[in-house]
Amino acid sequence: MEIGFKYLSHGVGLPLPQRQTEQAAGMDLMAALNPDAALALAPGARALVPCGFAMALPPGFEAQVRPRSGLAAKHGVTVLNAPGTIDADYRGEVKVLLVNLGQQEFTIVRGERIAQLVVAPVTAARFALREDLDDTVRGAGGFGSTGV
Repeated sequence: MEIGFKYLSHGVGLPLPQRQTEQAAGMDLMAALNPDAALALAPGARALVPCGFAMALPPGFEAQVRPRSGLAAKHGVTVLNAPGTIDADYRGEVKVLLVNLGQQEFTIVRGERIAQLVVAPVTAARFALREDLDDTVRGAGGFGSTGV
């Protein structure tokens, strides 16, 4: 699948999003910050980090913005609305909403890999009003109803 890609002025010079291994599901997103202005993310703070590009997903697909496991495990930095969804008709800048759940300040610099992007198909669904729903073994059992 080919995805239309356009650098924005502050993203020029950064690599295209890419997989780090042949079998990786996600493509790394990089921070498109000013080279002279690192972003210090204090514990508990959040920031919308620009990636410096826009894209055109094909109809019937979405892009999911997900955390990088290394940032989460080592520093407690994750994507706040994970997974964030980028719709096929969105043409604005891709940005990542990061939050620092760690104990220490985390500094983000230009070109830092901050999240990953997974492209996935979307099923077009619609709701149909019904008087009754079919019975299941689980029924209305909710949180914790299937055991530990």
